Amino acid sequence: MNILRFSDLCAQGQARGQRVFIRADLNVPLDGQGRITEDTRIRASVPCIQMALDAGAAVMVTSHLGRPTEGEFKPEDSLAAVAQRLSELLGRPVPLLAHWVDGVQVQPGEVVLLENCRANVGEKKNSEALARKLATLCDIFVNDAFGTAHRAEGTTYGIAQYAPIACAGPLLAAEIDALTQALAHPKRPLVAIVAGSKVSTKLTILQSLAKNVDRLIVGGGIANTFMLAAGLPIGKSLAEPGLVAEARAVIDAMKARGAAVPIPTDVVTAKAFAADAVATVKAATAVEEDDLILDIGPDTAARLAAQLKSAGTIVWNGPVGVFEFPAFDNGTRTLAHAIAESEAFSIAGGGDTLAAIAKYGIEKQVGYISTGGGAFLEVLEGKQLPAFEILEKRAAAGG
Repeated sequence: MNILRFSDLCAQGQARGQRVFIRADLNVPLDGQGRITEDTRIRASVPCIQMALDAGAAVMVTSHLGRPTEGEFKPEDSLAAVAQRLSELLGRPVPLLAHWVDGVQVQPGEVVLLENCRANVGEKKNSEALARKLATLCDIFVNDAFGTAHRAEGTTYGIAQYAPIACAGPLLAAEIDALTQALAHPKRPLVAIVAGSKVSTKLTILQSLAKNVDRLIVGGGIANTFMLAAGLPIGKSLAEPGLVAEARAVIDAMKARGAAVPIPTDVVTAKAFAADAVATVKAATAVEEDDLILDIGPDTAARLAAQLKSAGTIVWNGPVGVFEFPAFDNGTRTLAHAIAESEAFSIAGGGDTLAAIAKYGIEKQVGYISTGGGAFLEVLEGKQLPAFEILEKRAAAGG
């Protein structure tokens, strides 16, 4: 993907003295008192901001937070807590500016945080009037917010159309590089793990990956639907019988290419969905009418782990069982450690996947952990993300 990179501009001295507008993803969770409960996204944004400051730029940063009503800013929509945390991480004051669309005062070597961009009228629908105003605020626009790359909004797309220069920040560039390595130019075998409660929410992803991957490992409720498609009993497990034909079509498409969707040969069942439910390992052919399948069985997990260890590239989205319950986490844990031990390049994304990675302490063994949930899924679907599209257009036009 041909895009302009902010790191290259800085290395060439092109950011010195320039007004740099950074669209970051600072949408962090807050408690009832407005305190940040988890600051990963803020910490991930620091390298881009520091890069701009080190380059001698006048730096503006903005982000959305929550779902504010445009034109009706409320105290709970404020980025005040984010500004405080950013100042701690950067070791310098980070003033928070409201009503900034019509002009921002910031000097080279300084950084300001611009209040919640989604409170601005026209942001969500990417109004041209707003986009043109935003573009006049800066000399260089930097998109460093992969988490919003699938949305064509004022601060993710519109400003990139009209700013003098539009480029990708280090976080966004790293996402592009990792996704390209995993999907566009993968080392094979390419193995994808797609798990979740419903086939319907990930059907297009499954169909897209079926054209490209060598093995498609399905888990969770999705695996139950595929088991139905393979003629296996699933008891009262979560599944979508209405999508059995679509699941069978994915299996057939993979088979026609000499690829495979491994179907579980054993499973872990319970009579109730509860952390203290009795877990029973049984053959996939022996599931009873009142059974709930809550994990893949140990034989299936070992077989899949062996495939992961011999993979060239691994794409992971979703745990394969109810890993939150200790009795039903063996499948996800086994695959997580297999990914960690594999020499394959691995990329993982999605909230539950990140939770599993943290639970099993394998952050440093995963090749790349994607910061965007919806954006990551849309890339897996084979969609062109609006933020990528406009940066490619600008690069092709010379900036």
